[in-house]
Amino acid sequence: MEAPHSPAAETALGAARTSEPAETADALPGTTVAVDSPERMRELGRGLATLLRPGDLVMLTGELGAGKTTLARGLGEGLGVRGAVTSPTFVIARVHPSLVGGPALVHVDAYRLGGGLDEMEDLDLDVSLPDSVVVVEWGDGKVEELSDARLHVVIHRVVGGAGGGNETTEHGMTEHGMTENGEMEYDDRRTVTVTGFGSRWSRTDFGILTR
Repeated sequence: MEAPHSPAAETALGAARTSEPAETADALPGTTVAVDSPERMRELGRGLATLLRPGDLVMLTGELGAGKTTLARGLGEGLGVRGAVTSPTFVIARVHPSLVGGPALVHVDAYRLGGGLDEMEDLDLDVSLPDSVVVVEWGDGKVEELSDARLHVVIHRVVGGAGGGNETTEHGMTEHGMTENGEMEYDDRRTVTVTGFGSRWSRTDFGILTR
């Protein structure tokens, strides 16, 4: 389970707050991308990284195993940061400094944060957030007020196999999207919807993500 604990550091997340609450930011039309493999998810992250700049907040939403950390790993590769991006299971956040003179990547796992923004403000980091790209997993309802301009990336797992029959496969799966035990069958296919909030993203061409 993606379950964090607190790290030691120096600058509070509250530094990233803006004067306007996030809820006032308008959602722009979303862009949906089909993803059929973990490598394609990382590629999507690398493409998304080309659109980011210091001070950006990216929220990743999806169930366990949906591919949030895989996408975050691609973001790290695209930003040229130090260290492989992994799920911050035993910390709340990890900071990945840039190796190419760009912004650091701050990777946050808010899974067990129950206090919302108040609790997030107690999280100290050793970088200046306005100079970093902040990527938050499990942040819905908790970190929106950190910025009124943010990207919301929602990952949906595709249900069901590619076949049209209902025969049992050698792995115990039926080709109708259910196992013999009546559980939903998932594969590597995902749909990823990227939505910008606020004027920061109003002129961004998200078409690069679908090419």
